[in-house]
Amino acid sequence: MADAKKAKAAEKAARQEERAAKRAKRKQTRSQLWQAFKLQKEHDKALIPLMLLSVVSVALIFFIIGSFWGGQWWMLIMGIALGVLLAMFIFTRRLENSMYERVGNEPGAAAWRLENLRNSMGVVWRTKTGVAATTHMDAVHRVIGIPGIVLVGEGSPHRLKPLMRQQHKRLNRLLADVPIHEIYVGDGEGQVPVKKLQTALVKLPRVYRKDDVYSIAAKVEAMDGVGASPTSPAGLPKGPLPKGAKMSGMNRRARRMNQRRGGHS
Repeated sequence: MADAKKAKAAEKAARQEERAAKRAKRKQTRSQLWQAFKLQKEHDKALIPLMLLSVVSVALIFFIIGSFWGGQWWMLIMGIALGVLLAMFIFTRRLENSMYERVGNEPGAAAWRLENLRNSMGVVWRTKTGVAATTHMDAVHRVIGIPGIVLVGEGSPHRLKPLMRQQHKRLNRLLADVPIHEIYVGDGEGQVPVKKLQTALVKLPRVYRKDDVYSIAAKVEAMDGVGASPTSPAGLPKGPLPKGAKMSGMNRRARRMNQRRGGHS
């Protein structure tokens, strides 16, 4: 009897702890959104007018539609709710666009974009950034999705091509029948800007279903676990490289890590 009471109390405590964690997470999310909104409105003077216009215009349209059959007040409430959703969509898109403008083509910008790919109905992405890199901070990232495998090169094309070929061979040995695509990020001819990276991925031919993607990803990740590539990056920073960062220091750290790895092999 006592054990049952203890188990019940422990279960109750666990539920309370879970609810408290969820509340804390929601509070943190709201705080982050508010901070992002304050930062965005400081340099985006059109943000608040556009958000207000979206709420008012959608609410007005629904009110007018509802007035034809006497349900204008119910339609007004619905219009306000949809207008708020539209305003939030405008905010997130303008925030995203301003972030692209800030990071530009800084090293790590493509990796940051790939780590934030949006999954949708029937579409899933499994990303691993920095599967190979040079000491000049050129990097190859790998994305597995419905088009197959996509190797995304970030940096100087002539330094990336040998890394791309090496990754291509590794993957072909394991999955010879899986299509492998290559994308080079940048503003040059034949390159894709960071801002349009997800669009370029979505435009690739759809070959697999969601479940197939998980199966392919499991095989590739198992290959990663067997042994790291000798050109895999050491100390590659996550996200865009800060503009004040010293490239020479990062290059030295990468070389030292590669030398240690070579000494242990």
